Formats: sequence, structure tokens, C-alpha cells
Amino acid sequence: MTQIPAAAPASTWEDFIDIFYAPSQVFARREQGSVWIPLVVVTLLMGTLFYLNSGALQPIFDAEFDRGMAVAVRDNPKIPPEAVERMRSVASRIGQVAMFVFVPLAVFGVGCATWLTGKLVDAKQTFHAALVVAAYAYVPRVLESAVNGMQGLLLDPAQLDGRFRLSLGPGRFLDPDTVSPLLLAFVGRLDLLTLWITVLIAIGLSVTGRIPLGRAAIAAALVWLIGGLPLIFQALRAM
Repeated sequence: MTQIPAAAPASTWEDFIDIFYAPSQVFARREQGSVWIPLVVVTLLMGTLFYLNSGALQPIFDAEFDRGMAVAVRDNPKIPPEAVERMRSVASRIGQVAMFVFVPLAVFGVGCATWLTGKLVDAKQTFHAALVVAAYAYVPRVLESAVNGMQGLLLDPAQLDGRFRLSLGPGRFLDPDTVSPLLLAFVGRLDLLTLWITVLIAIGLSVTGRIPLGRAAIAAALVWLIGGLPLIFQALRAM
């Protein structure tokens, strides 16, 4: 049985600092707490940063849209050019605010995956606790959003030709126009922030599920694999 750290009292704002260096304490003291506080904070911060950075990151959006449309036109050559431009305009407007919807859905998905995979390793984690773990595990994504914005401002726009060009992993060194989409989907999951979140999920599952960290790490690895499935399906469609 894993040793559960004492849940020392702390204010809410401290959670968003402690999660970076004392995550087990955050998960212990907030296991029964509200999931809405971290969810709303992370969603608002990420959504706002994404909106503010949308201009600097526009080359990435354009490159990804063009690749997606190339696949669509390949499958349906009758798509007229004017329809493509209309879709580009709509996608651009939706993309600016999409993060406000995507983040809650992503956190819910990660929470569900954490709870379900935890059952495979005999975790005693409640579904509520799994959502709390997912919400706090997503806090480093706020830092990632800020770093991505700075990179978008500092890097040559010609370098911003794919979503993984800003990642802190091997994906940033691969040309998305020449490398296998399936390989890119895999290495895209090896970036520092995604692995960091996976570690936080393991710690949170260990604390709230009352299991050793080793077993929690197995479940977290499965969550990491599940999180990559949409990219893999997208890559298979593009091949």
C-alpha cells in the first residue's frame, strides 16, 4: 500500500504552484475538493493565451489546414476551390475560441481514462478524484501555451509548418511534409509536456487510488497510449 502524504492546509492559489514541485500534496488535499476550480482556471488561461497567440501561430494553423484539405481533396476531387477558402475562413474563426471547448473535453477524457485504467491495477480511486487528478495534471499545459506563444513570436514563420514544430521533443525536428504521418503521430507524444502530464497522472492515481506508484505508472502509460489514438487515426487517414 502506498504511503499517502499528509494533506496540509493550503489556499487554492497555492495548488497551482505546488503542482509543479509537490504534486502528491495537491492530490492528497484536493482529492475530495471541487474539480471546477482547476478546470475553469486552466480553461480560461489556456483559452485566453491561445486566442492572444493565434496571430503568431497562424502559419501552423494554415499548414495543418492545407495538409488536411489535401487529404480531403484526394478523397473527394470535386471539392471546389471556393469551398476550400470558405472552410479556411470558418476554421480560422472557430480555432481562435476552440480551446475554451477543447480543454474541458480533454480533461474529462483524461479523467475517464485514468479512472478506467486505474481499475485494471486495482486502484480505489473514485471517478470524482480521477477528474480532479486530470484537471490539476493539465496545469502544465498553461505553461506550454505561454512558451508556444513566445516561440511563435521569435521563430521564423517559415519554420512553423506543423503542430509539433513547437513541441519540446523529437517531433519539432521532423518535416511534417516528408516524414510518415504515423511516425510523426508517435513521436509527437514524446514531448516534455505530455510526458510531464503522464507523470502527474501516475502520482495522482497513486495518491487517490491507494496503490504503489509502480502500478499507477502502468495505468498512466495506458492513458498516454489512449491519448495518442486520435493522432494515429488521423495519420492513418492521411496515408
